[in-house]
Amino acid sequence: MLRISKLTDYGTLIVTHMATTPERVISATELADALGLGLATVSKILKALGRHGLVLSQRGTRGGYVLARPPAQISIADLIDALEEQPFGLTECSANSGTCNLETGCRIRDSWLRINTVVRQALQTVSVAEMTPAPSPGSAAPATEHRMRGPDRLARHAG
Repeated sequence: MLRISKLTDYGTLIVTHMATTPERVISATELADALGLGLATVSKILKALGRHGLVLSQRGTRGGYVLARPPAQISIADLIDALEEQPFGLTECSANSGTCNLETGCRIRDSWLRINTVVRQALQTVSVAEMTPAPSPGSAAPATEHRMRGPDRLARHAG
């Protein structure tokens, strides 16, 4: 069975939540509360996303995280790359060459590589914006929202 990790699933949930108000700075605690996830898990995911340039962090009392690019410019492949521990691959040999003793004489490896490429391309064509639920009518961002402006928007911190 093909399956992404729980952290990648949670990461997608976090990023799509952030994408509903992409300029808003939101704390890890607020994300954890809003999504029903543990704070340690949310913090771990945000740090990984930050290391891969998908979120920016702002320190201080009004600090938190904001998407580094518009949701339409972040693909699901970007999230998988940031959150999965191994390179993307449907089979071991399609992710890492040289890991299988049968690789040199394998009659199906080329087919798996072709399938892997098709799946990867599909993941690259789906953006976070497409995965983000439309806001419900009448809903607005909380009055306590903070937005990054000017040079603060460009500040990159590990979190």
